[in-house]
Amino acid sequence: MTSRPAPRTLSDEALSELLGRQRFGTLATVRSTGHPHLTTMAYSWDADARVVRFSTTADRIKVRQLRRDPHAALHVPGGDVWSFAVAEGEAEISEVTTVPGDAVGRELLGMIPADARPRDEAEFLEELVAERRVVVRLKVDRLYGTALDIDG
Repeated sequence: MTSRPAPRTLSDEALSELLGRQRFGTLATVRSTGHPHLTTMAYSWDADARVVRFSTTADRIKVRQLRRDPHAALHVPGGDVWSFAVAEGEAEISEVTTVPGDAVGRELLGMIPADARPRDEAEFLEELVAERRVVVRLKVDRLYGTALDIDG
């Protein structure tokens, strides 16, 4: 009988590191029917606060779903199809940014990596207001995931 490698459970530290390396993942929310709603999202991971932040507009289905049922999960792929991290928790939705440079607008700006920040911050903050942007904050209470170590 051939012995095949089994996936290994990742430590909390390794999971947090994986979340910090990636920028995109699949957000799962709960539809009113109880079925999952999945969407690919850019995100920002705050390891110290254990919060995943997403930027979206106030009129999105996921915002309505999270207001009704805040349970959500983010699935993030690792370096191969067998490696992944999942962050589960309850989400809260910020107020809509209404004034360029308000607290929500600054939080949204802060989610962008330094090397990708807009050249004209004032214009960017105005766009956030025009788009009726909000911050979804997923307060993570559980991390899990695996990796499969295969040589070659």
